[in-house]
Amino acid sequence: MRHSERHRTHRTGWLRAAVIGANDGIVSTASLVLGVAAAGADTKGILIAGVAGLVAGAMSMAAGEYVSVSTQADTERADLARESKELASNPAEEHAELMAIYVKRGLDTTLASRVATQLTQHDALAAHARDELGISDTLAAKPVQAALASAGTFAVGAALPLLMVVLLPVSFLMWGLAGSSLLFLALLGLLAARTGGSPVITSVNRITFWGALAMALTAGVGALFGVAA
Repeated sequence: MRHSERHRTHRTGWLRAAVIGANDGIVSTASLVLGVAAAGADTKGILIAGVAGLVAGAMSMAAGEYVSVSTQADTERADLARESKELASNPAEEHAELMAIYVKRGLDTTLASRVATQLTQHDALAAHARDELGISDTLAAKPVQAALASAGTFAVGAALPLLMVVLLPVSFLMWGLAGSSLLFLALLGLLAARTGGSPVITSVNRITFWGALAMALTAGVGALFGVAA
């Protein structure tokens, strides 16, 4: 009888970038719009600031994710190249190193030696990459995937507060935008938890708390400058 298990670790790369992008899109754009609105700008000025923030933020997220994940990928490649040279120059020491890893994980010395030998014969570099360096195909850095996920979800997240600016009356804009943005953040936390298999309440509370704090501080700064003007 086949037993199928559903694991979610293969989603961590793009899911992390997507959650960061969507969260930043909602929080930064809502905060920017609230700050500009609190300073006394009209609807046109608020929309211009919001759209500029969307474009700049999406590009910034894409560039930042690509650069940071590329750096991780470069480090992984350098470690693999170094490991490959060590396997070629000193295979006995590398075998002993792999064997010691398995002993530490609970295998007896004889079995650890057999496992290390068989895995080395099958694919020595893959065995050391996975068990010594912690690098696997599932969790390997993917810069383009991370950049696209982050930029795309940022744009979607940022579009939600801007849609509220268009739909809400000016007299209700501040409270309506803040409330709707918190709702969007809560839904994002729910979606992220469901996708990643993490606790829903923890995810929702975490994302809404920091979003509310960011919006409150930005609105406060906007109101301060608006009064000063």
